[in-house]
Amino acid sequence: MEQLLENFSLDLFVKQTILFLLLIFLMVKFAWKPIMSALNQREEGIQGALDAAENAKKEMASLQADNEKLLKEARAEREAMLKEAREMKTKMIDDAKVEAKDASDKMVAQAQAAIEAERKSAIADLKGQVAALSVEIAEKVVKNELSDKEKQLGLVDKMLGQATLN
Repeated sequence: MEQLLENFSLDLFVKQTILFLLLIFLMVKFAWKPIMSALNQREEGIQGALDAAENAKKEMASLQADNEKLLKEARAEREAMLKEAREMKTKMIDDAKVEAKDASDKMVAQAQAAIEAERKSAIADLKGQVAALSVEIAEKVVKNELSDKEKQLGLVDKMLGQATLN
């Protein structure tokens, strides 16, 4: 340090100070604005990138929320469709059961009606046969009874005796 103080020249110090101040002035005049402008642009660019990243983050969160909402709606719609399909299946089965029961009841009623008609037809046929057989037997009995003349006259008298005149 002593050496510096011994070699110190005031003239050189003043010239260097003037040159330094001149250099600072020139830097301020010509370089300071472009450097500050570049720094401001860079700062704005960084801030813009940060803002864009933040907006993208918010948009991504919004999209995720929308996706979750759509997914919930799709699940709810799927459940509703499955429930409706189950209800339709149950209704179709119940309708088929009712229709089958109605058809079987109708078939049973038709069968009972057919049986009843057959029974009535058989009874009518049997009555006809019994009547024909009765007439045939009566005819033979009457023929046998009326073959004798005395029996005929006795029968006529008897019938006349039973008949009443009004």
